[in-house]
Amino acid sequence: MTFFNFLKNSLFLVLFATISSLSFYVNAETSAEKERLEAFFKDLEAFTVVFSDIKQLYVDDVDNEELFNNAIKGMVSGLDPHSVYLEPKEQKELMESASGKFGGLGIVISKKDDGIQVISPIDDTPAYKAGIQAGDLIIKIGDKPVRGMTLEDGVDLMRGEPDTQVQITVLRENQKPFVVDITREIITIVSVKGHLLEENIGYVRVSSFQGPTAALLKETVAKLVKENGGYLESLILDLRNNPGGVLNGAVDVSNLFIDDAGLVVYTEGRIPSSNLKFKTKPGDILLGSPMVVLINEGSASASEIVAGALQDHKRAIVMGGTSFGKGSVQTIVELDKGYGLKVTTARYYTPSGRSIQAKGIVPDIELKNISLENEKEESIVDIKENDLNGHLKQENPNNMSEDEIIDAQEKNQASLDEKAIKKLKKDYFVHEATNLLKALTVLGK
Repeated sequence: MTFFNFLKNSLFLVLFATISSLSFYVNAETSAEKERLEAFFKDLEAFTVVFSDIKQLYVDDVDNEELFNNAIKGMVSGLDPHSVYLEPKEQKELMESASGKFGGLGIVISKKDDGIQVISPIDDTPAYKAGIQAGDLIIKIGDKPVRGMTLEDGVDLMRGEPDTQVQITVLRENQKPFVVDITREIITIVSVKGHLLEENIGYVRVSSFQGPTAALLKETVAKLVKENGGYLESLILDLRNNPGGVLNGAVDVSNLFIDDAGLVVYTEGRIPSSNLKFKTKPGDILLGSPMVVLINEGSASASEIVAGALQDHKRAIVMGGTSFGKGSVQTIVELDKGYGLKVTTARYYTPSGRSIQAKGIVPDIELKNISLENEKEESIVDIKENDLNGHLKQENPNNMSEDEIIDAQEKNQASLDEKAIKKLKKDYFVHEATNLLKALTVLGK
């Protein structure tokens, strides 16, 4: 028996046995179902013919496992940009990313045409510090063009040991391609930061959604309330360039501010387990104080769920630009030998029934990306050695007491916070949100 016939017959037997076990399918006698079965076996025969031709004709001898893995990769990646067949190393890296600590540049990416598109840089990561922006198109990694490269191959090239450097060539709208050298780091995501912009107006930045994000956000708001000497009259929730994360994190964050019954989000797919409803849990930590949610084209997935939920429940005014539009749910399936499958199983819908997929969240008030800063002005963020994580500790030449040292550290932190607030006040989106909240507070009184 030739290899082709052996492979063909083996595959036919295995798949026929699998199909036969689904009696509800095989027992159906309609002509339409018979036609579907015949078409299925014709397609399978076409696959085995190509497989056999490659085995016999390709210039090098290719291992069967490699051919099957490549076939599966092609089958999965052809579905959509977010479905991926994961080799053991990739599966491990995905789990590391979900944990909130991993090595690399700190960008969330997606495949677009022949390039790799940046959905958003993660706050305070090498990519963020290097000036990488949402919407940038990576066209070369090192000396390797991205054209024809899989997303997984691109990720593999950009990841690496900490303190090693990678060079990427970036194409940005209305600019010529330019090269950026970035030094890899261990990426540890701090997902929530907050500041009291001025009396009664709080600002909270959420950079990603993880399991602890809602608890961190609640703690941050509590600190701002304490700093303010009483409840905040208004709050800015900044979700710009937030690439998403854990679904439950988004649901929990939404529930911190929604006080009425209903849904936060629901999903719909082909199988019953993909049809889920996530209900609200009344208990607004701001007691109804006005809110503005800031979004832009880098706000994706879980951040779109939060923006959509607060918008539909009339709990917040959404300002900025239309979000990315990643409204699909991916399920991770663990396979044998450490392999994995990340496959799209459902779509997200806001409480009012709007699909996020490929549409995004449209803001109530659209803002253009305008800078209020003077280009020639000296940088507000004046970083010195003692501001850097892991810097060598200063010796104590003046024999300061422990209390004096702590007091000096607190003053240094207060100085950094003051600089951050100054920078935020020159952020056009934050400036406009602040003015709106002031007007709403006056009207409310």
